[in-house]
Amino acid sequence: MTTDILSSNFFALFDVPVSYDVDLDLVQQRYRDLQKAVHPDKFVNASDQEKRISMQQTSRINEAFNALRQPVDRAIYLLSLKGVDLNLENETTMDAVFLMGQMEMREALSEIHSADDPLAELDDFSRQIKDKMKSMMDGFSQALESDRLDDAREWVRKMQFMQKAKKEVDELSAKIEDELY
Repeated sequence: MTTDILSSNFFALFDVPVSYDVDLDLVQQRYRDLQKAVHPDKFVNASDQEKRISMQQTSRINEAFNALRQPVDRAIYLLSLKGVDLNLENETTMDAVFLMGQMEMREALSEIHSADDPLAELDDFSRQIKDKMKSMMDGFSQALESDRLDDAREWVRKMQFMQKAKKEVDELSAKIEDELY
């Protein structure tokens, strides 16, 4: 099992199909099972080598779990399995309409404090982002399944924007809630 944990791809490690559409509940369950089996607490009286291996396995399981449960990270990992190296820090979408929409959304977010009900506006933003993200995830999944890797790569770039926008909305919502209460 040691070799399997350290050398398996993330999907094999969690015994789920290599697919963008994963059963996150099953991944969560298998994560707990794997952690129980190799957690360092089980190896307190073991040799230094066994402790080190336990730490490596735990780290690998955590890395795999985090990648599988996050939509953008899962997409990047799937592309890496197909030999596509995606460096999102140096790449951005070239879709001008999409980028304009992102600029407009950020401008609207910057003016949210002056809204009559800023929290309701933020809830609306969250719903819009969730809907767009779902659509992008579907687009990525379809592109990946039909081996249109350039299209899949573009969907990942766009999902990254939406993930960042969701984070900004959540942070702004928390800030406004703090100010109101």
